[in-house]
Formats: sequence, structure tokens, C-alpha cells
Amino acid sequence: MPSSVGKYLLWAAVGAILAFLFIPVAIIMLYAFSASNIQGWPIGAFSLHWFVMTWRDGEVRGALLLSIEVAVVATALAMLMGALTALAVQRLRGAVSETVSFAVVLPIALPGILTGMALNSYFVLWGMNLSFWTIVIGHATFCTVIVYNNVVARLRRLPGSWAEASADLGAGPLRTFRLITLPMIASALGAGALLAFALSFDEVIVTTFTAGAQTTLPLWIFGAIRLGQHLPEVNVVVFVVILLTIGPVLLAQRLMGRAAMLHK
Repeated sequence: MPSSVGKYLLWAAVGAILAFLFIPVAIIMLYAFSASNIQGWPIGAFSLHWFVMTWRDGEVRGALLLSIEVAVVATALAMLMGALTALAVQRLRGAVSETVSFAVVLPIALPGILTGMALNSYFVLWGMNLSFWTIVIGHATFCTVIVYNNVVARLRRLPGSWAEASADLGAGPLRTFRLITLPMIASALGAGALLAFALSFDEVIVTTFTAGAQTTLPLWIFGAIRLGQHLPEVNVVVFVVILLTIGPVLLAQRLMGRAAMLHK
């Protein structure tokens, strides 16, 4: 009996935590379907009117396209830099390995406003105009960490004997990487890329310091809320952003779970 009570209490605690985390998200998503242009609860009538109006807004479409383009390019750079750094760290030993690993992870541990200010100062120092590429560079600084953490964790679980066996059979480093290492880290690399895309797509603080006159979708949301304008459209955009974020995160979780089962 005590164990049953403890189990019910544990599930009740889990339910309360999930409600605390997701009820506000559910409410804002429901507001996207409200027929009224004023937020109020309960919702009086439901409509898809604001979805149509939001799609017709050229500023929103442009911000959405820019956010997707930045996230795709930043994720591609993060995959390259994160994977290469993880492979290098895996081959280092001792204090050097720990130092490099700490340096790579540091950008995501720093407050976003510090990273944004540092990047802005760097771009100004070199006379770089804030543009699409400065946003990409800013996002790549923390997206690389996500990919690195996933790949290096997988590499640490791979038996070193596999690469040694490949070398003993006459395969060079590149062939060993292509036939042994890459297939084994592919799911971790893919999961890291999906998480990096979701993180880049939602980013606000670093983007504020690196975007200049350009507007990504999160910046559009922030500006509209701050000015108290287009609130029904903001609700629709938030709804879409949540969906576009949930997809990559769920897929990344499935990839990591499948990889964990294969390596047991």
C-alpha cells in the first residue's frame, strides 16, 4: 500500500509539473483561434480569420523566411564545426582535452546578452555591416555547442577497438571515418542538428545585437508585443513557431532514443 501511495503521489507531482509548464503554452495557442482581436478568457468564438490575415502580411512572411534561412545555414555550420571539434577532442588527452571542451561549451553557458554584445563589438571593430551573415555567425556560436555535445557523447561510447581493427585491415583514416565513425555518429549528428535548428529559429537576444535592420520572426514577435500591435497576428505566429519548434525536438529525441537502443 505505501508503495502504491508513493507511486500515485509521484504521478501527481509529474502531472502538476507538466501542467505548470504547458498550460500557458496551450492557452496562447488557443488564442490563435479566437475570433476576437482582444484577448479574453473564456474565448467567445473560434475562427481561422487571423491565420488568413497573418499569412497575407508580407512582413511576417519575410521574417519567417529569414528565420528559416538563418537556422538552416547556422545549423549547417554548426554540424561541420561541432563534429570536427568533437573528433579532435576525442583524440586529445588530459588537460588539453578538458580545456578545449570547456572553451567550446562556454558560449552556451554565457548569458545571451553578453554573447550578443561581444559579437556586435567584434563586427564593429572589423567594420562589418550587420547582415544575414552576422546573424548566422551569432547563431552558429551556440548551435555548435549543441552539435558538439551530442557527437562527443556518442564518440565516448564507441569502442576504440573498432577504429584499430579498421586500421589493422588496411583502411586509412578517411576510409575508417567514412565506414566506421560516421555511420556510428550519424544519429547523434542528426539529433544535434535538429536541436540546433530549433534553438536558432527561436533565438531573440543574440539576434537583437547581430541583425541590424533585418527582422527575424522572434524579433517581429518581440517588437509587436512591445508596441502592443498586431496581437491577434502575434498569437498566430507564436502558434506556428511552437509547432515548428516541437517537430525538430521530437524527431531529435526519437533519434537519440533509437541510437541508445542500438548501442545497448
